[in-house]
Amino acid sequence: MSAYDHLYIDGSWQPSHSTQTLTVLDPTTEQPLAQIPDGTAQDADDAVRAARTAFHAWSRTPVAERVGHLRAIAAELGRRAGDLARLITRDVGTPLAFSRAVQVTLPVNSFLQAARTAMAYDFEQRRGPSLIVREPYGVVAAITPWNYPVHQVAAKVAYALAAGNTVVLKPSEIAPLSVWELTDIIDSVGLPPGVFNLVSGTGPTVGEALAAHPGVDVVSFTGSTTAGRRVAALAADSVKKVTLELGGKSPAVMLTDADPTLVVPAVMAAAFLNNGQTCSALTRLIVPRARLRETEELARDAAPAWAPADPAGEHTRLGPLVSAAQRDRVRRHIGDALASGAKLVTGGAAAPREPGRGYFVRPTVLSHVTGEMSLHHDEVFGPVLAIEAYDSEDEAVHIANDTAYGLAAAVWSADEDRALTVARRLQAGQVQINGAQFDPNAPFGGYKQSGNGREGGQEGLEEFLETKAIQA
Repeated sequence: MSAYDHLYIDGSWQPSHSTQTLTVLDPTTEQPLAQIPDGTAQDADDAVRAARTAFHAWSRTPVAERVGHLRAIAAELGRRAGDLARLITRDVGTPLAFSRAVQVTLPVNSFLQAARTAMAYDFEQRRGPSLIVREPYGVVAAITPWNYPVHQVAAKVAYALAAGNTVVLKPSEIAPLSVWELTDIIDSVGLPPGVFNLVSGTGPTVGEALAAHPGVDVVSFTGSTTAGRRVAALAADSVKKVTLELGGKSPAVMLTDADPTLVVPAVMAAAFLNNGQTCSALTRLIVPRARLRETEELARDAAPAWAPADPAGEHTRLGPLVSAAQRDRVRRHIGDALASGAKLVTGGAAAPREPGRGYFVRPTVLSHVTGEMSLHHDEVFGPVLAIEAYDSEDEAVHIANDTAYGLAAAVWSADEDRALTVARRLQAGQVQINGAQFDPNAPFGGYKQSGNGREGGQEGLEEFLETKAIQA
């Protein structure tokens, strides 16, 4: 069992003020994998003070110099990609092929794209008699989740640093080990002390200390909607800026002219992505009632391709959930849906026969789901797909929008113009048509209770820039 026993504050690895540690478990074996410091509010305060001290010089560092550091981080991430992918697979349970293809490549892209965006951005513009200046806020507290542990860090840290802010990062304590590797990379490229800081610990201790800290200017949070509300409430006392990327219950609308043989496998893949632990996963398939039985049969036939297995296997598509608590929560959702009248197409709440240990859940498809069921509304965050039927296009749009969330959506149709018309009606921050490839450089964020603000691209950079109008 490894021990990650130091925090990264003011340009060096330092011990926590606490002697307590948090144990990180391997979701495949259920055995201890590592220990990390159970940080304190004093650790958070030390990191904020270091970041505030560093801000004056960093904010005045030429953009080209800041960008050079980001490119160096991206290059080193690329060199360590193989080791990082294996570590994320052990830490999160992500299938190794997906770790290589997505978990590592996305953060490399974020650092490079943040560099490109900052270099092309016009930080000063003349508008009539005013000079409009965009300048960094100050100290950014980045609070990140466990499901995409490096990507979610990069989406915040790269753009915050590119804009000229300094950062205090609090990663999830559930699967944090790859963040230590990223921090080692950041340390190796020679950022000035205090520009980037890492403090581990729990949300109620370190996370809340950062959200409420008067020395923090921006809180960028990704996680559950419940936790996001708490972060916003704590930040309100000092009226600091808060951006939130929260939960989702994303629909995929199959229009009457779409081909179910194309739609069903693609939507199942999107629902079971990263073992179902993706906030933007397409977890509701909305289909014409006349195609319901055909859809169910296609889903049942496709399910064996998602057999739970050791995530380190080269051909594994579905690994374990990240923790026992997450596994049990997903199984309860399945049981509650069945008790409410949903039809089990495949899977179920019972433990899979293989691999025998680990936090595994059967890939599950439930049909006859209605708007009265909690499965229609609640984020499950596991390999569970709900099928809902409609009788008219207007009803399909209503079903799609009938949740508190609005992070992502999809539309399938043989007529792209028809699909685009429906896409415009969906209340979601990102809509894919006919399985279009995910664009990591498009602005990402949600409508309604899926959050506020955007990550990625020019919009992601501007979230970390304050606006000043100078008139002379």
